[in-house]
Amino acid sequence: MNLENFYEYCLSKRSVTEHFPFDQDTLVFKVGGKMFALSSLIQWEKGTPSVNLKCNSEKAVELRAEYDAINPGYHMSKMHWNTVNFNSDVNDKMMFELINHSYDLVFNSLPKKIQNEILELR
Repeated sequence: MNLENFYEYCLSKRSVTEHFPFDQDTLVFKVGGKMFALSSLIQWEKGTPSVNLKCNSEKAVELRAEYDAINPGYHMSKMHWNTVNFNSDVNDKMMFELINHSYDLVFNSLPKKIQNEILELR
């Protein structure tokens, strides 16, 4: 997967916005004002891209055991976030599933009023 595919996929999700809240390097995707994906643009340029994605805590442990490319979230809660290296033993289909899982976790944690507002936008 390349940066353009990752970027376009994240933005294709309902009501997603992009931000640089920490610095000019860390691209953050949010839904309802909450982060679901973070990635370093510098690491993409270096050829070692990764993304931090929210994950159900039980599933996070299982994924880390199954894939070399999935590790506890870098600079994030190790219980609820994974860092996933691109172009490794996680194929694009699985990467899309992990992005979906992260988005869904964050969306479902939003207050019902915000969820309904987002659902009504399309």
